[in-house]
Amino acid sequence: MHTRAALVALVALASSSAVACTHEVGDDASEESELTSNTALARELSFQGKVFVRAGASDQEVESAVKSQTQTAFGPLRTSEIAVNSRELKGVDPGTFRKRPVKVVDPTVSLDAATDMLEVTYTYKDDAVVAKRYARRTRAPIALMSPDYRQHAERVLRECTPNDAHAREFSGTLWYVFEPSVPSCRTAMETEARKIDSDRLRLRDARTQVPKSEVSRLYLPVTAKLGADKTNKGQSYPEYDRLYTGGVEPGKLVIGLVYGMLDHDRTGGPETDYGYSQYLDNYREVMTELPALKITKIEPQASLDNIRLASGKQVSLDLRGLIDLEDGGGPANLSYTEKGELKKLAGQVLYKHWITAEAPVKVKIGTAAEKTVTIKILSYFGAESDSAPHKVAIKNSDVFIYNGHSYIGFGPLDPSRFTAADFPPSYQILFVDGCVSYNYYEKDYIPLKSGGTRNLDLITNGLEAPSYRSGYALGRFVATLVNGKQASYRELLTSASSTEALRVVDGEVDNKWSPTATPILVRK
Repeated sequence: MHTRAALVALVALASSSAVACTHEVGDDASEESELTSNTALARELSFQGKVFVRAGASDQEVESAVKSQTQTAFGPLRTSEIAVNSRELKGVDPGTFRKRPVKVVDPTVSLDAATDMLEVTYTYKDDAVVAKRYARRTRAPIALMSPDYRQHAERVLRECTPNDAHAREFSGTLWYVFEPSVPSCRTAMETEARKIDSDRLRLRDARTQVPKSEVSRLYLPVTAKLGADKTNKGQSYPEYDRLYTGGVEPGKLVIGLVYGMLDHDRTGGPETDYGYSQYLDNYREVMTELPALKITKIEPQASLDNIRLASGKQVSLDLRGLIDLEDGGGPANLSYTEKGELKKLAGQVLYKHWITAEAPVKVKIGTAAEKTVTIKILSYFGAESDSAPHKVAIKNSDVFIYNGHSYIGFGPLDPSRFTAADFPPSYQILFVDGCVSYNYYEKDYIPLKSGGTRNLDLITNGLEAPSYRSGYALGRFVATLVNGKQASYRELLTSASSTEALRVVDGEVDNKWSPTATPILVRK
């Protein structure tokens, strides 16, 4: 999080040599843009940018240059605790483009030959989620880079990123780590701004000429404007009545859990991956509400019964035994070495297998007769870049939860890899607990679901969600969802707050169920 001093410095810099942000953000709040969150506010965001392209450039060239620049706002927004809805800010409207032929000159060179170019200004507008510290603010200082910033990668890394291992790991996606509030970047932008201001004063005709230093600038300070607060102020709930009456399977509420590999170092077995411990942490928390949860199926066919150790000892494990083993416990008759061996063998059974665990509950909805409903947990540990596990879980779950890497949005959950056929027609909750999932996945999933938000609630993160305690957080979410108290979405978000990252719910505003209109009683 940046200091207030850094933000103030950016505001001051944005007033010098920057595009004037005269476009006012509208205050109309459509229901479709309302979101529920405990830590974020739904606002409309806009900013103005400027690019220079060759004289006679085609519309396609102009749009390409603009999109290359708008994408560079991603990092400044991310590090300012702001996320926008259009994937990597590609949703710029060509109708806002304003083109002006200009002559580019270097006023420091006597009789410099002017170069004809096209100056293009534009307005970017999008739905956004912002941290609550922006509640009383109508603007935020950010910066953009020139469309050719990739040619200056080393300079950007050195000047406008922390230039640490993380930044260099993302050197191929500099738009993600571009951070104009770091002191060295503010210095670089100020240096560019002073040069441009000085050169403008030496132009012979400021109406038709622009200095070469402005065209070649790498950084463009701008001001992002924030519109009215469109956050859902009322209570909203999942459609519990639809969940408990069976969606993908009659008589069952199916919760799909897909856990990805989290460690970059894969030298150990799958049971050593941090994602494995989080996977079992999830089950630990769920079993606080569903202690009767038992494994009923493993696919491909495998078993946790009668696992044979090198010593000849045979051990059978259930869910509780798996959790105890992960916690450092395990069968008392085993040595430390044997417990390590058992954990490794159990990990091989769980790795890239579908584990079905079930527990029955009694459910009474409104005035209808009480019925037995099976809570089914369909889980998978070991997901990587393949979309197949995600498609299986989404197609066969009423509630789908993913915990893992986002792969900068181009991984296994990339909406472009999915079609409407990958979703069941019934009501669903999709919780994508990866980094910046609000930008990568939220907007593009809704059109894929039959009925749109009438049949889909989405939970996503505006910022990078930590992997630390992620299994606990998601386990608390599932436990709260099925504890029989029919928690509101705000309560559900609170249950997962240990990994809070500007988490928002979308699609919930048009939900019909309420605890007063249709009471639901659940007995375990």
